[in-house]
Amino acid sequence: MSLPLGLALYFLIWWIVLFAILPLTRGETQGEAGDVVPGTPESAPARIRFGRIILINSTVAAVLFAIVAWAMDRYLVPLSLG
Repeated sequence: MSLPLGLALYFLIWWIVLFAILPLTRGETQGEAGDVVPGTPESAPARIRFGRIILINSTVAAVLFAIVAWAMDRYLVPLSLG
């Protein structure tokens, strides 16, 4: 696998995993915390933990990338369509 292909593949996997992970890393809402900032809905997050979300996402994406790269290296997933 070439470097540009690997980077593009990791980028795609990272974003797909991000949208899968976001609902699972649900934090406490402002309504649950009892401290609603005026002008925001009660369902807005009370504290966003970007570092934690990015770390979890990058770890899961790296594992999935390793599996896909291994499968492509062993020709279990063909690179050409024709």
